Amino acid sequence: MQVSHTPHHLDIAFDDSSLVAHAGLALSSQLAARLEVRKLLRERLHLGHGIPGAAHADLKAMTLISALLAGAECIDDVDLLRSGATASVIGQWVAAPSTIGTFLRAFTWGHARQLDAVSGELLARAWKAGAGPGDAPFTFDIDSTICETYGIQKQGGSKFTYTKTRGYHPLLAVGAASPTGAGTGDILHHRLRGGPAHSGRGAGSFVTETISRIRAAGATGQLTLRADSGFYSTAVVDACRRDEVRFSITVRLQRSLHALIGALPEQGWTEIPYWLEGSADVTETTYIPFTSRRRKQAFRLIIRRVMPTPGSQLALQGIGYTYHALITDRAGTTLELEADHRRHAEIENTIRDVKYGMALNHMPSGRFAANAAWMGFNAIAHNLARWITRLGLKATLLTTKTVRTRFIALPGRLARTGRRVHLHLPANWPWQEAFLAARENLASLTIPTPTPA
Repeated sequence: MQVSHTPHHLDIAFDDSSLVAHAGLALSSQLAARLEVRKLLRERLHLGHGIPGAAHADLKAMTLISALLAGAECIDDVDLLRSGATASVIGQWVAAPSTIGTFLRAFTWGHARQLDAVSGELLARAWKAGAGPGDAPFTFDIDSTICETYGIQKQGGSKFTYTKTRGYHPLLAVGAASPTGAGTGDILHHRLRGGPAHSGRGAGSFVTETISRIRAAGATGQLTLRADSGFYSTAVVDACRRDEVRFSITVRLQRSLHALIGALPEQGWTEIPYWLEGSADVTETTYIPFTSRRRKQAFRLIIRRVMPTPGSQLALQGIGYTYHALITDRAGTTLELEADHRRHAEIENTIRDVKYGMALNHMPSGRFAANAAWMGFNAIAHNLARWITRLGLKATLLTTKTVRTRFIALPGRLARTGRRVHLHLPANWPWQEAFLAARENLASLTIPTPTPA
């Protein structure tokens, strides 16, 4: 069929106050209402009296969270919620960008910790409603990432990181993939740090807090921590052993380790089912790490060796195997444990999702505490997207951008008849059945009694 006009002949007018650009925010607002997010914010987040931006913190927080779910990448993007009838879909007053900026600057580090406690309680409520692992074994990963900044005006972000760029260097703990999908991709804990912080700074206390949060959220099964060599330290191992958490941590390959590996018998190596046949092997021995500590203890040392890819620069230079090693106190075969440890790399999917699916790729304020709050709200918005996926859509592996494209950023129109409000969405929307099913699933959620403050 030939269209009777071209785009050049369209008459355009921004004049319809009943249209909604992100009608799918009805899903996130429904889930937030079921989890009582606003009530929890009123109870736990207290910015003080007479402080500019402190009033109505719950409404401002939900404005920012909704904007992040809709795709806001900076404070000014909050304005996308103030068009048409979007406020009616969200079900609250929508703050202006300038108001959100003042609100974030009202935060101190203590207030950022209050927001972190809100995030932990929301995790507990969602997990107890069906999004968590329950009594099944649960693996979590910790890692750090660089949030690059520009200029020298940002507190804590004006100095150079280990990558020689200016920015922040936060810690993140993320729920790993599981057969049931429970906890997959959830941000369990986070901590903003200054740029010069090395990967393992504060990691011991961070792991302890993460374990406490996972237990408080209702996970009663065996916990396992996976981490890279940045977290190879006594503090991290001791934190795991105190709470009876298994660990799998990459080892820094020092000269003494190279000598140990070189002395291992050739017949002890087992071929790994790899993408290139015969290119990777694994073996195991015992090893005592952290020899400076008083109580020395031996753990399993699992080593993988990999031949350079044929035709690569390393192969052309005649360089032989490269080695990767990890220490662990887990039970299981060498092949299984080594393969599982490599899946630690999946945490990068969540880091990418919260940086580029949300807005953690930059920090908007010159104040450290305001940026810590920004990180906290990004984590809450990210987790809401994960819980919409698991509790509403009954799916697991959907990125935030996919959730936004299919279920958040769809156009709608509000109509009122009598005392009822109707939200009309596009006919033949490819994911309309999943959207309606998610709405029913979220409406029928059984939310447990909130944990006392």
